[in-house]
Amino acid sequence: MEIQIGVAKSSKYGSQISGDSLEIIERPYGGVSIVMADGRATGHKAKVLSSSVVRKVIGLLAEGVRDSAAARAASDYLYTEREGKSSLYLNILSADLQTNTLVITRNNPIPVFVAREERIECIDSESQPIGLQRNIKPSILEIPLHVGTTIVIYTDGLAQAGEVVGESLDICTTLLGLLDEQSPTAQYIADMMLNQAIRLDQGRPNDDMSIVVLRVLAMTTDHIRRMTVRFPVD
Repeated sequence: MEIQIGVAKSSKYGSQISGDSLEIIERPYGGVSIVMADGRATGHKAKVLSSSVVRKVIGLLAEGVRDSAAARAASDYLYTEREGKSSLYLNILSADLQTNTLVITRNNPIPVFVAREERIECIDSESQPIGLQRNIKPSILEIPLHVGTTIVIYTDGLAQAGEVVGESLDICTTLLGLLDEQSPTAQYIADMMLNQAIRLDQGRPNDDMSIVVLRVLAMTTDHIRRMTVRFPVD
């Protein structure tokens, strides 16, 4: 079995800095977590805000704190630092080898899509952004770590792609079509979805866009862990 993670990001057209922040960390008791924060704006100020929250969550996860508790602590931290005047969307996606589960933690109204056994489920339960008040609880979904599972999380820039021209990205249909291809990688799915969102915005993204795809595949592995990062610089 192999866990694949694919990430693709784009800044808003005309901006060099994305307000979205994302980090990946190995869990202290086995597994991996992805933390994604949307600063609700673009540019340097949004980046500072989202980066500080992601670092807070990553630090807690590294100490063995549960995902839900890390999200609540990050919300209280943001509330205290900004006196309840700033908020952001937060997602934590974990493959936890201690419990053999996939854990989806949301403080984000944007849905999460889970594909299992040729069925795609849209997880759109009520969820609040963090930072507006104390004791904000995340929405939690925990599912078995089974081969054939694909999870897609993304920020609102991708969800709103095409709105200015009266179009929208159908995540469910697009994901279904991509999964029908011959063993697509997580990175391939992330790249294709982001590219389609950018096309809907006429090649000029109207907001920062980030997407994470996690796949659990049945593969022969050499037991070597790998990560590849591509960071274009103008």
